[in-house]
Amino acid sequence: MIKRTLVYILQKSSRARRLRIEITPDAQVKVTLPRFLSEKTAENFVREKAKWILRKIREIASTPPIIPHTLKGARREYLESKSRAKKLVREKLIRFNRIYNFSFRKIAIRNQGSRWGSCSKKANLNFNYKIIFLPENLADYLIVHELCHLKEMNHSKKFWELVAKTVPEYKTFRKQLKKMKI
Repeated sequence: MIKRTLVYILQKSSRARRLRIEITPDAQVKVTLPRFLSEKTAENFVREKAKWILRKIREIASTPPIIPHTLKGARREYLESKSRAKKLVREKLIRFNRIYNFSFRKIAIRNQGSRWGSCSKKANLNFNYKIIFLPENLADYLIVHELCHLKEMNHSKKFWELVAKTVPEYKTFRKQLKKMKI
């Protein structure tokens, strides 16, 4: 059995009178904690509400994200967006790789017509520049997906177990990403 980790943002507030969970439109989990309660209390509260949280995240993920219709992969749009995409990908790779601790060589941002990302046998990670237009939960899934290919260069059970380590809702996000046209 895989032990799942639910990632959430904890905010302590002197104005809060009770513990509160918010699921944002991009499926981030935010927990507001009154100053007089401990972080352990928040952790227990999140664990207790985990089924509800995951249900809400699935509901959000089942709503198709919108990518601007003006993006048709034109060179100008690619060049204008490339540096923003590289910054986003680099930050997320660093964050997720603290958990996985995999080695990779290069990060490339490309204007690919049919792929969101790829991982080469030489440990180079490639991402479509349109990743910046994805909701954060899908961008996170995409980055974790390619990162896990550094260890498993296939879509085996081991691969999906690696992905589930940080993105337990990966099945829902994968379906969403497949529905989207690049």
